[in-house]
Amino acid sequence: MDGTQGRVMQLALVYSRAGFGVQAPLVTVEVHLSPGLPAFNIVGLPEAAVKESKDRVRSALINARFEFPAQRITVNLAPADLPKDGARFDLPIALGILAASGQLPAKELEQREFIGELALSGELRRVPGSLPVALACRAAERELIVPQLNAEEASLAGGKLYGASHLLEVCAHLSGQQRLPEFVEATSEKRNGRHYPDLADVHGQATAKRALTIAAAGGHNLLFIGPPGTGKTMLASRLPGILPEMSDNEAVESAAVCSISHNGIEREQWKQRPFRSPHHTASAVALVGGSVKSNFIWNR
Repeated sequence: MDGTQGRVMQLALVYSRAGFGVQAPLVTVEVHLSPGLPAFNIVGLPEAAVKESKDRVRSALINARFEFPAQRITVNLAPADLPKDGARFDLPIALGILAASGQLPAKELEQREFIGELALSGELRRVPGSLPVALACRAAERELIVPQLNAEEASLAGGKLYGASHLLEVCAHLSGQQRLPEFVEATSEKRNGRHYPDLADVHGQATAKRALTIAAAGGHNLLFIGPPGTGKTMLASRLPGILPEMSDNEAVESAAVCSISHNGIEREQWKQRPFRSPHHTASAVALVGGSVKSNFIWNR
């Protein structure tokens, strides 16, 4: 026995995922409630959007008619040396507070992962990069709960997936009051995708067309050199049209890149080879990317 006798120390663990490129490293959201003056602190290298989640979480819990603990709340996003950004941790933080305060069964959080941004009303909003999260969650053999707007995208990874529109739906699912339906989306269904320009429309350019055919058949690199107006872009834009359809693994890998972008995934282009046409003045950094975060990933 020590001086803390009689005090209730409550701790809850919730699993989530950070977003670094197409990687989704595991983040354990540790929520600790302890006696003292009411406070809400988030540690573990949170960026501005993560720090602001405490205000969103507080309002969402109150507006969803939950009791917000009048205690000292400490949220640790582990590992502590991994930078965290975005609003994807709103949902796991809210669930951690509810579990630590005894309003949710903590045992129901053990085999599940959560991502999602909370509105002040408790509604769940879409977050970028849900596909890499779903892939990592499937590999870890855990269930994943995401905002309903992310469910279709995350379903490309397979695995056990649930989509929810509101914090109350997630809590009802975890407490066993009303289970969410499992979201299943077939990736093999036919879609009317993009139709690339036809190589047969190009007149002449026999040597260049043969080079394209050989590169497409053997999976080789190809370099076009010549003055402007000789048809380099015209020929290159027709290369995806003669490439074979992507395999499931290739399609998921390509979709993961789209998932972390602001454009998102276009389902009608599933398994189609992407074509990108950067400007000829683009620098090497603009083509491959470069930042403190990317260096951090490679160093790890």
